[in-house]
Amino acid sequence: MYSEKVMDHFNNPRNVGEIENPSGVGTVGNAKCGDIMRMYFDIDEQGVIRDVKFKTFGCGAAVATSSMATELVKGKTVKEALEVTNKAVMEALDGLPPVKVHCSLLAEEAIHAALWDYAQKNHIVIEGLKEPVNDIAEKSEDEEY
Repeated sequence: MYSEKVMDHFNNPRNVGEIENPSGVGTVGNAKCGDIMRMYFDIDEQGVIRDVKFKTFGCGAAVATSSMATELVKGKTVKEALEVTNKAVMEALDGLPPVKVHCSLLAEEAIHAALWDYAQKNHIVIEGLKEPVNDIAEKSEDEEY
């Protein structure tokens, strides 16, 4: 059973679309379930995420986690966005069924992938940012969600 917030973000997703000439773009997927999430960031000179958009091909939970993740990073600094975890996305949505937790991990990885792209384009290092995976199914099953 999905929470009201999950259903709201699925039925009325926020920040859907693309950003022309984005500061950073991150694309991640999950080969096991077929979900693909792409996040676009527009980051200003002070390192604040001015705008964020997403496009997701996947289940309702994938759309909802994408939408919520964009809400959580919009207006935040790059460093603050890096701190948005899959747990934060799940909490903001009032939880996800256990079989859909991987969708929140997709959202976290999409944020990291967009930040990674931004850092690469600008030849900067964002402390604490690791190179993202393209397929979250590559992550160890032992890794905590």
